Order: sequence, then structure tokens, then C-alpha cells
Amino acid sequence: MIFPKTQWSTVKWSPWTTLGGLISPQGLGSVIVGYYKGEGLVYVARVRNGLVATSRRQLFQKLRTLAIPQCPFINLPESGKGRWGEGLTADVMTKCVWVRPKLAAQIDFLEWTDGDHLRHSKFVGLREDKDARLAVKEPT
Repeated sequence: MIFPKTQWSTVKWSPWTTLGGLISPQGLGSVIVGYYKGEGLVYVARVRNGLVATSRRQLFQKLRTLAIPQCPFINLPESGKGRWGEGLTADVMTKCVWVRPKLAAQIDFLEWTDGDHLRHSKFVGLREDKDARLAVKEPT
């Protein structure tokens, strides 16, 4: 089936989020991002798209200096993976390296899911001009 191009021309949102961890099978596999709701950091996505080899190495070097033993997200672990596999369960959390939420990142995504996660997310880059503590969910 062929769809008209207009059906695929959907506006992407580009908020800035806070990096709170990474999944590190060998080096950097994906980053774990969220936003602040009050004083708590809320998990919204694992982001792998957009992390090319060069940015992966540079980001991994920055994140490894921020490693902490405890998960900084208030809504983890989640009970299931969710319809789109965006959930972060206790089993998956065993593969995570947590970091102090000091870095802000810009993430492109298509939409918010019903479970308050980002769908089709892509890492754009670090936002050194932003304070990670000020990342909040913007109204859509």
C-alpha cells in the first residue's frame, strides 16, 4: 500500500530533557532521559537513534564521570515494557548505569504515548546552554 506523503509529514517535538543514565552493553548503547516533575526526575525514554560513533564516544566519556549507584528516576522500575516496548523494567534496569542528572540533551520525537513516554525518539545533542534541573514536560 502506498501512502500519500502528507500522511508521513508529522511535526516533531524537540524538547530538552535530562540525562539520567545509560544502557551500556559495551560502551554506550542508549541514553536514558527524563524531565522534572516537581523535585523528581521522571523517566520518558531510552534513546539510541541519533547516537553515531563519534557522538557516542564523546557522550560516554562525559557520562562515565557522573556515575552514581542509585537510579535517579522516581517512576522506575516500571511493571511492564508497554505496547511499544518503551518501558524500563527491573530486569532491564540491571543493565543500566545511572548518572547524576547534570546534563541536558535535545531529543526529537514524534509524539507522547499514553504511558507518558516519547515515541520514535532521536538524540540531537547536548544542550550546554540549558540547566538540566529545569527540564520539564512542555504542553503539546
